Amino acid sequence: MNYLAHALPFFDRPYFAAATGAPDWLSVVDRRVRLRMKQVEAFLEDGDPVLAAVAGGVAQHLRDDAQFHGTRAFFEVTARLSDLARNALGDERGPRANFLGHLLCEVLLDAAIAAEDHRQVERYYEVLEKIDPTAIESAVNRMAPRRTERLALFIGEFRRARILWDYREDGKLVGRLNQVMRRVGLPPLPDGFAAILPEARQAVAERKVELFNGIPAGSIETTI
Repeated sequence: MNYLAHALPFFDRPYFAAATGAPDWLSVVDRRVRLRMKQVEAFLEDGDPVLAAVAGGVAQHLRDDAQFHGTRAFFEVTARLSDLARNALGDERGPRANFLGHLLCEVLLDAAIAAEDHRQVERYYEVLEKIDPTAIESAVNRMAPRRTERLALFIGEFRRARILWDYREDGKLVGRLNQVMRRVGLPPLPDGFAAILPEARQAVAERKVELFNGIPAGSIETTI
């Protein structure tokens, strides 16, 4: 799952909803810092309501991903998208096509949700404007075995970049995908890669309900 799908059921709880993105934010800005379930569980009922909410959001993310990646819909859609990517890469046999199949399934699920109701993207960014990024960073540093001093600044940049809007347009989406490719050390996408995206979008949209409803929304409760 990606940012919007993780946060969508929890827009009425800003810190919880925002924190569902924390593991992915850390993978971008400070990959040395990892949050595991055993590290966050101890804080789910903390007396500090913001810390408890952030712990809850992170735990929700971890549970979401564990279930999402185990669904039949994810397996089948990812396989189809990997085949499309492989063809676009010149029938390349290697990790790049499989990585792209996984990545496309997640970002195009967000795109499918937004295509059905673009107001959900607007609401997501409204939620992010309600939180203090330094409070998220402080909570993460309470839970993680290693500290980060980059997260708060990155959250501010993430809010300004509005990347979820770029998922709607094939050309802009390729640009975002190439950012990820650079970050993980894989070669950039070839010219013409965008040609597979309409079929990829359709593949995800056809299974959107199965993909999204594989997640037990509201499985963790909080008051913030």
